[in-house]
Amino acid sequence: MNEKVCLTGNEAIARGAYEAGVHFASAYPGTPSTEILESIAQYKEISSEWAPNEKVAAEAAIGASIAGARSIVSMKHVGVNVAADPLFTYAYTGVNGGMVIVSADEPGQHSSQNEQDNRNYARFMKIPLLEPADSQEAKDMIKIAFSVSEAFDTPVLIRMTTRVCHSKSIVKIGDAREVIDIKPYVKNAAKYVTVPSHARLMRKRAEERLQKLRDYAEETPLNFTQDHPGDVGVIASGICFQYAREVFGDSASYLKLGFTNPLPLSKIARFCERMKTIYIIEENDPYIEAAVRQLGFACHGKDFFPPYGEQTPDVLRKSLAGKSAPSAIRQAEQMPPRPPALCAGCPHRGLFYELGKLKNVVVSGDIGCYSLGFAPPYNAIDFNTCMGASLSMASGAQRVFDMLPGNERRVVGILGDSTFFHTGIPSLIETVYNGGRTVNIILDNRITGMTGHQENPGSGKRANGDPANVIDIEAVVRALGVRHVAPIDPNNLTLVKTTLEWALSLDEPSVIITRWPCALLKHMIPSDQAEFAGAFSSRYEVDPDACIGCKRCIGSGCPALTFDADTKKASIQSFQCMGCGVCGQICPVNAISVKDGGDA
Repeated sequence: MNEKVCLTGNEAIARGAYEAGVHFASAYPGTPSTEILESIAQYKEISSEWAPNEKVAAEAAIGASIAGARSIVSMKHVGVNVAADPLFTYAYTGVNGGMVIVSADEPGQHSSQNEQDNRNYARFMKIPLLEPADSQEAKDMIKIAFSVSEAFDTPVLIRMTTRVCHSKSIVKIGDAREVIDIKPYVKNAAKYVTVPSHARLMRKRAEERLQKLRDYAEETPLNFTQDHPGDVGVIASGICFQYAREVFGDSASYLKLGFTNPLPLSKIARFCERMKTIYIIEENDPYIEAAVRQLGFACHGKDFFPPYGEQTPDVLRKSLAGKSAPSAIRQAEQMPPRPPALCAGCPHRGLFYELGKLKNVVVSGDIGCYSLGFAPPYNAIDFNTCMGASLSMASGAQRVFDMLPGNERRVVGILGDSTFFHTGIPSLIETVYNGGRTVNIILDNRITGMTGHQENPGSGKRANGDPANVIDIEAVVRALGVRHVAPIDPNNLTLVKTTLEWALSLDEPSVIITRWPCALLKHMIPSDQAEFAGAFSSRYEVDPDACIGCKRCIGSGCPALTFDADTKKASIQSFQCMGCGVCGQICPVNAISVKDGGDA
């Protein structure tokens, strides 16, 4: 075959998994990793599934590996925090079928709540680490990773970053899928049952394995040099190698590291001995730099280049020109901002519009599209941390407020349907079990919205599009012991307002479930969901003669609404309007109505 195609790094990971004979893949969606599983699911030879969260995805892949299959699990960087518990232990036991973990890190925090360097996880878990610099390497390293996994009896971590995940480059794809038989499963309690007496021996074997991997790191062609005249050397890994080549060109020699745990210390030392000036270019932590300094070599790393954000060519050039890293960051921040906003017709808008008007209410938010509820015009979210934390944070905050004399503050926790399945259920259990009195709101928009409409346990479909059992959120909530549950249409502002007042009047936990599809699902509403019949079928318009220019409708934050400063009139861009009707309910003079007399 030997065909050349243009693939993103995520697509290349999927192609590599296919060519490597992978049998099983699991993931939880999260930018920039989402398209890995979506692409793998296109290969029918691989059993692929979305999991409720990253821990469960990792555990499913571990089970498949123990059963003898080659398995792969993918997630964004913060997802590894969730999956760390089983991964650390599987690093002790070793594998049966090869297992690869893909962590998609996000220097620059384009869509993440933090910026962490997951190379540290490989060192912490004592497992091999590979870092692709482009799509070709992403595909090739997946195949190499499975060979390493089975040769050294270990899971392998591949660190992707946003630019490698989403950038396209030419990839030479293999002739065919390797025929990899599922290995026989043999009962072996000493290997797979991690009671302390077994685990202590596993710990010793992990160190022995690490020494063998150190030898491999020195020999593997994944770590190589590119020599040019002069005594300037650059050491880089991943996408930073591409950035460095663009900035330094042939004026420097390079040590390109693709296998970075364990680091090839002897190869690094030999390279540094030949250089007068050494630059370490890496995103986030001084992972390589620390090793170079420990070897006794002076180098320029985080003293020249920013310790955070992407090390793009423009950042490198400014740093090398003598400007401080903060100056480079400030330069970037002077670009005209384009803040994110809830889409026109977003079912979260009506809730945040009413929630933001409440007094003495503190709102605990979560990770999803609805995080935007913190911003104007709603100003309706006070804090958030990680997925699934909103309800348990709300419970803790309410406990503290109730310790204060004369307290009137009430706490509301908010999260989405996919997030509820992810880690929100234990948070709600914590509230119910400990007798909390928070208002808990689940925003059920029928899909995993923020990451691009991946299926979840409440959407009725699996990763490959096959029908799936729908997990009924209301039934789950009631089964947990919540007595006060109210499913509502979030586009009905009067209903939203009265339901919030009802929930806040209670002295025990309540759950409000807002049920309306994501506006971007307008062409994908299942025909059997009669409650959403007619959704998105209407468009609204402003009667300019009736409009009084009060701008109350603009306060809804809907991007379909505009206001003309000259005419002092509002108008609706028909091509954006999704017919939710929120603006019409806000207008004090009934100047907004369904266009052409259609049904609302």
